[in-house]
Amino acid sequence: MSMLAEAASNPDRTTAVTLFWIAVAAVAAPLVARLTRRYVPEVVVLLILGMVFGPHVLAMSDPDSVAAVSQLGLGMLFLLAGFELDPTILRGRPGVLAGGIWLLSLLIATIAVALLVAPGDFTAHVAIGIAMTSTALGTLLPIVKADGLLEQPLGRAVMAHGAVGELGPILAMSLLLTSRNIGGAAIVLALFAIAALILFALPRRVGRSPALRAALVEMEGGTFQLPVRVVVVLLAAFMAVAAVFDLDVVLGAFAAGIALRRLLPEHTRVVESLEVIGFGLLIPVFFVTSGMNIDPSAVASAPMLWVILVVGIGVARGVPVWVGERMVTHDASLRVGRERVSLALYAATGLPIIVAVTQVATSSDLMSPTLASTLVAAGATTVLVFPLAARLIARKDTTAPSAAS
Repeated sequence: MSMLAEAASNPDRTTAVTLFWIAVAAVAAPLVARLTRRYVPEVVVLLILGMVFGPHVLAMSDPDSVAAVSQLGLGMLFLLAGFELDPTILRGRPGVLAGGIWLLSLLIATIAVALLVAPGDFTAHVAIGIAMTSTALGTLLPIVKADGLLEQPLGRAVMAHGAVGELGPILAMSLLLTSRNIGGAAIVLALFAIAALILFALPRRVGRSPALRAALVEMEGGTFQLPVRVVVVLLAAFMAVAAVFDLDVVLGAFAAGIALRRLLPEHTRVVESLEVIGFGLLIPVFFVTSGMNIDPSAVASAPMLWVILVVGIGVARGVPVWVGERMVTHDASLRVGRERVSLALYAATGLPIIVAVTQVATSSDLMSPTLASTLVAAGATTVLVFPLAARLIARKDTTAPSAAS
């Protein structure tokens, strides 16, 4: 009898056992990533360990027992992603180009899915298309920073396409993956935007109070951590408003991050504390529990589907980015061919949005658990393979002059 089966009669014991294995995975993942010199990203290790500890392999843990914590981890992940989104990146021709390329990617992916997959509901095809055209900006950001690319043209291009590759799918999820028609979903989305603006304006007005500002400064540290608690309230409020409007909570969390960036224009101790809470606890819970929902036997039963999805993500997302950078010139265009290939590989790296889309699609019966598992596995493969290939290609480019000399 498995450990999980023995604990099933006691819900508290089940939760405690599951949290233990999540903690083990959270500690092991960065160590494994370090041993591999970050060639195997931490998030991939978290997913693999979650799959091993989960009900489909060793049955040592139950993701449902920590569902609320996992949902909060999802919210924190996209809050921090929204905070990292610099709106100035999306302005001007580079931002318009990135947006147009993403829309083209979504169209290509949806048409390809409709032609290659068995006939089904249009919304189901769109769900797969959205998942295949996302960019894991939150996953790519540490890689780009560590490689010193952030202030270079390639790094800025990655940020532009990555920002659109996160924001576009989130909006598409809210518009298309609902029970409403597109017109009704657009109205609901507009109402959510109004509510979000109110939520954004409220703390700015309240924050002008000298007494409150003094309290925030006085109770910033120690056992109070009042600014952090206020941000958590902001996150919960945006997620709750999204849920009330029957939108995915990812949209609320992302909007909360954008609002937080406006409220905290500089990188303060509050954001550092949020990163400690997020990356130290909540976000690993989300990724490990997502791995627990992967059924490796389902992936193994359809290996060609897994390969097709990996290639399909690269083609649907990466090729339009490469073509767009090559054909459309602007002030920030990449002039070197290798850089354009690296950008295409970075842009085709997707996982967090894929996980979110599959969760929404399976709960709405738009996607089978088998396809969801395979799609998440394909997303994890892109995180493992595409950034590594992009880094190797970029390094060849930087070493070319010295080799020639």
